[in-house]
Amino acid sequence: MTARRFLWVFGPGLMVMLADTDAGSIVTAAQSGAAWGYRLLFLQVLLVPVLYVVMELTVRIGVTTGKGHAALIREQFGGGWAAISVGALVVAAVGALVTEFAGIAGIARLFGLPAAVLVLPAAVFLIGLVVAGTYRRVEVVGVALGLLEVAFVVAAVLVHPHAGDVAHGLSPAQPFASSGFLALVAANIGAVVMPWMVFYQQGAVLDKGLRAGDLRAARTDTAIGAVLTQVVMASVLVAAAATLHATGRPLSSIGDLDAALAPVVGPSAARIVLAGGVLGASFVAAIVVALALAWAVAEGFGKPHSLGDTPRRARLFYGIYAGAVAVGAGLVLADGSLVQLAVRVEILNALLLPLVLGFLVALAFRVLPRRYALPRRARVALAGTVAVVVALGLLSAGFAFGL
Repeated sequence: MTARRFLWVFGPGLMVMLADTDAGSIVTAAQSGAAWGYRLLFLQVLLVPVLYVVMELTVRIGVTTGKGHAALIREQFGGGWAAISVGALVVAAVGALVTEFAGIAGIARLFGLPAAVLVLPAAVFLIGLVVAGTYRRVEVVGVALGLLEVAFVVAAVLVHPHAGDVAHGLSPAQPFASSGFLALVAANIGAVVMPWMVFYQQGAVLDKGLRAGDLRAARTDTAIGAVLTQVVMASVLVAAAATLHATGRPLSSIGDLDAALAPVVGPSAARIVLAGGVLGASFVAAIVVALALAWAVAEGFGKPHSLGDTPRRARLFYGIYAGAVAVGAGLVLADGSLVQLAVRVEILNALLLPLVLGFLVALAFRVLPRRYALPRRARVALAGTVAVVVALGLLSAGFAFGL
């Protein structure tokens, strides 16, 4: 593979990982730091290899089979299971889109503006970008927007967290007795592996035209993205722990995080950091979530589903995308509370993990060509890792809801 081809392959993994740190994930990380200080920092590190393993498997299946996730489920397990899988995606996608637009609305309020002033132009921009763009243009714009999240890394450095507290937070020896703590454990797990991520990345590598020979570069792309997204999550947590938790202030809105950062980094810097990070995360995630849904539904009906198709030819694909964006924006304009909504959406993602990861592992065992199939030891390790993550997510969510 030439260096030029190696660099060209980059994009799907980085974009989906930046979308993983969406508005809901950022609020979940901030709530974790505000409520529990640095105690959930270890989980952000622990989830890096889990995230990479899941998404690498998604890429491997996509580039070696040349089929999307929904198509493979229908082919291997029947239309009923495909409908259930896509149905779960619809629920997760709507919840995610609401949190993205709620994040945008929160930034509008931060500047004293009505939510509609930012939400409506954002929806128009997101629809126009995809309807009028190519895959490559959408990816370049999405990655550029997502990289604004690096502002949170800068914020974490500027708040000067105590090194001893950070080191203690990286220790897994943390209290698991509180239902509030367990709710955030479940939310953080749900914020890492979301149903729409699998559908998006498998669809993206196909739309981009990646082949089995591109797998090495695609793995590197995915690995860089996995580390970067968890660095952002950890940075948000650290920034909230060093400001909100240290002063005993709760997090009830995005404005609380701005108010906490302002005395440390200055009002202007706090507002710029927060606006850039949240808007970048919300925009890239909205693109990824709505595209994942459009790919899955159009693919499930056997209709054209490529960004290379015109809107006239792929009416269902573009219609689903535009409709999903419009629904997310409309629901937020009706009622836009973010903090509790974000945590609940991430807990819902944790509850959907058995379905999402179960299909992914089953497909890996059944459809990968022999040359790319997992060896026996890797299969056992994969199944064990998935089982532990699913069990932890379900147990945490169960305790959080008092089940």
